[in-house]
Amino acid sequence: MVTAMVTARRPCPPAPGPLEGYATRFDDLFSSLAQRRGFREYLAGLLLPRDRNKTLTCLAGAEPIAGTQHSGVQRLQFFSESPWAPERVNARRLELLRADPATVPHADGVLVIDDSGDRKDGKATAHVGRQWLGRYGKTDNAVVTVTTLWADERLYYPLHAVPYTPAHHFERGRSDPAFRTKWRIAAELAGRARAAGFPFRAAVADGAYGDLDDFRCELHAAGVPFVMAVKRRRGIWAYGDQARTPVDAAREPAWDGPGEPGEPGDWTPWCAPSATGTPPSGGPPTPPWVSGDRTA
Repeated sequence: MVTAMVTARRPCPPAPGPLEGYATRFDDLFSSLAQRRGFREYLAGLLLPRDRNKTLTCLAGAEPIAGTQHSGVQRLQFFSESPWAPERVNARRLELLRADPATVPHADGVLVIDDSGDRKDGKATAHVGRQWLGRYGKTDNAVVTVTTLWADERLYYPLHAVPYTPAHHFERGRSDPAFRTKWRIAAELAGRARAAGFPFRAAVADGAYGDLDDFRCELHAAGVPFVMAVKRRRGIWAYGDQARTPVDAAREPAWDGPGEPGEPGDWTPWCAPSATGTPPSGGPPTPPWVSGDRTA
């Protein structure tokens, strides 16, 4: 008879303050002490103020190039050199968000779809390629990640993130079955958000996605309501006698100033909260006005 011996887990140096209580909720997802310790240092690095992108050297507080052999940086190598499942870690994070009364999602929230890019040197990094970077306003060598976050008037938090892989990484380019455009990744992430238990009133995105007919059709086919920005020169689908651009639609309702906002239903006062849910000045803001016409 063979008896299996279970070795007790070695204690891990705790994360600072209340962060330890959060980190312990993930311990069962890591197989080694090095992983659990690296995860705690990673969480602490995310919360510390830094003046540059939070690469591994930045998270460890080391110099970008000279500090790559720093002990703290080496411990964070568990992200790429250890067998762990990032999908399970993210699923646990989302589970904790759903379970906390302060962050539980509801059907009146929105799903924000966007992408974010970081410049990269060389060609060795996975997913790298020359592509548009909105934050810099130019095309450059970079890695771009498609993201979703859930938001309401009180708070917001990220849900999923998937890197976009440019066509040149695939044998058949854009014709390769494995290639996915950014909008297709975004549509899939909208479905994943729902499947993960995060309801939302609508998906929202800027004109980079709103101008894509295929993307809007994909969301419509999946039953996902959406509000998308479109370029000013672009019209919208409507009956022939109602076709117009958003600018045309905004000019139609009567407007004689905040005191006389036209006919009932033409305009509605609306206050946009800050990320904390309170007016920036601490007092009631002067409301902007939103047209009652959904096409405006």
